[in-house]
Amino acid sequence: MRFLLCFILLGLIGHGANAQDSFSASSPDGNLKVQLSEENEVVRYQVFWQGEAVVNASEISILPGVAAKIQGSNTSSKKEVWQPVWGQFSEITAEYNELTLDIALGTASAKLITRVFDQGLGFQYELTGFEQRAEATLYCEYQLQASDALYFPTGENPPAGPLVISDIPNETTQPKLLMPLVVETKKPYLSILESDLFSAPGFELIDLEYDLDKGAVVASNKTRLSGEKIITPWRVILVNEQIGDLVTNTVPLNLAAPNQIEDPSWIKPGKTLWDWRVHGYTTSDGFTYGIDTESYLRYIDFAAQKDIEYFLIDASWYKSASEGHFELSDKLDLQKVIDYAAEKDVDLLLYYDRKQGVYGDEALFPYFESLGMKGIKYGFMGEDVPFTRDAITRSAASHLLIDFHDRPLPFTGVERTFANAITKEYCHAQQDSRKAFTPETFIKMALINAIQGPLDMNNGNFDLTGINRGDREKGPRITDSYVSTVVSEAARTLIIHSGLVCIPDAPEEYLEKADLFEFIQKQPVGKWDESRVLQAKMGEYISTARRQGDSWFVGSVHDQQGGTLEIKLDFLKPGKDYQITYYEDTDETHGKTNPETYQVRTGRVKKDEVIKAKMAPGGGHCMWIRAI
Repeated sequence: MRFLLCFILLGLIGHGANAQDSFSASSPDGNLKVQLSEENEVVRYQVFWQGEAVVNASEISILPGVAAKIQGSNTSSKKEVWQPVWGQFSEITAEYNELTLDIALGTASAKLITRVFDQGLGFQYELTGFEQRAEATLYCEYQLQASDALYFPTGENPPAGPLVISDIPNETTQPKLLMPLVVETKKPYLSILESDLFSAPGFELIDLEYDLDKGAVVASNKTRLSGEKIITPWRVILVNEQIGDLVTNTVPLNLAAPNQIEDPSWIKPGKTLWDWRVHGYTTSDGFTYGIDTESYLRYIDFAAQKDIEYFLIDASWYKSASEGHFELSDKLDLQKVIDYAAEKDVDLLLYYDRKQGVYGDEALFPYFESLGMKGIKYGFMGEDVPFTRDAITRSAASHLLIDFHDRPLPFTGVERTFANAITKEYCHAQQDSRKAFTPETFIKMALINAIQGPLDMNNGNFDLTGINRGDREKGPRITDSYVSTVVSEAARTLIIHSGLVCIPDAPEEYLEKADLFEFIQKQPVGKWDESRVLQAKMGEYISTARRQGDSWFVGSVHDQQGGTLEIKLDFLKPGKDYQITYYEDTDETHGKTNPETYQVRTGRVKKDEVIKAKMAPGGGHCMWIRAI
């Protein structure tokens, strides 16, 4: 009898060990907690912020439909400091607690790795023993609260939202969700996205949708099973109390693979002039810009004069492409332009458009390098994951920066792994889709699209009157549709993070407003020590500050209502005096009727002073602050 009781007791103890109710990991500061469990042979997770559930019990799997059995777990912690090649910060701390579950999936086995940071978390599967299976799907549900509201990109249209979860079943057409998805809860803000797709060969782009049957946001992407082991991209949930902090959140970078370029010293972020939007502009001395040698020499002269690192030559420098050959424009002496740029110490970037013919990707990047180009702007490459990955690695092998144009893939975190992936047009740029691009749209994109990484948005037009009048060949199709002020344009170049800030107007316009252009010219693009979003409200305003050394640049913009933001200089050092230059709208400035009126003034400030940044409708406000 005693033996039988001991046997039953041991059996109960063993059952408890194998069927533990839940496994959990918390952030180093204790505010964020994730809890995982096995329920009916399905692994589920929950996310808690300060004790309150922000994601309810949700399935996460790598082989959906296959019985999952948690076999064991282990935990660890890590803290390291690393330096990106370029970015919003010169130094990033990666501190997290990690939980790893060993899971049996039929004959296969998996590890589910969960890393919990103070500002978010990531899930990643490692799968082995899948010889008899052809395909795997990384599947993740997000069971949100009924009162939560969603915001998300929509390509060439303004970002969507707020879309309240409880209203989705009543929509006549179910929304097509895109990353990054922003979730406004009662407290805090979340963002759902992916990181390090680059390091997961075989996986397709994430498919994000709202599943009416499950009543949840669902993310999935598939891969063909091959080799001995599959590692998935990271499923990421960012968590911040302030919406603007999602944009400077470093969790996606911390989850991305470290730098893979042995010597990245050739990778130099900076500003670039750009010719495409200037075509048709006529100067006061009668010169008209176009795709020709003389126009390009003018850009190079201005870049050299104002210490602008790059000049980007866009489409139509060649008529067509075929295997191993470009048919150059007869209006352009490209070699003369290349030689002149080298003489003036200005680096060149060159556009390539697959719609004009295929040169051949294996030969393309070495050819651009042989011309002395420092980078490639790649147009119309298609939403193709392997193609994008190959373009990044091939351009790196040829020491070329790469700027992805025209609906690129959001390879979030790739700028850590391959820092030559300098920017991408995961937005719609200035003067594109003018019916959609309003001050409100800009603010939404700065708070949504920008979460996934650097953006090529082409801010910084100064000839707003001429553009709205229709003076440019590549201007907006609808006249008087461009609502902005020149100060807002300057502020936007700072607010949108990019390793390559592309300024799109004519040199003469920047020379005419040289005192305002100073704010753009002096920015150490991509070489920031620190970045902060000081204030932000979706679609209404955003104020961003970036520091290098003892100098701060602050840019703010407002919607078409205009308004005043009180900006407290609590980020300055105590006991120091600072010189400040203000670049401001005036009382007469208006984004529609008087966009080019501005004022520049100087002064002195100290820590904790409050600046009242008054902005016109569609306007902006800029400050350059440096220690005395």
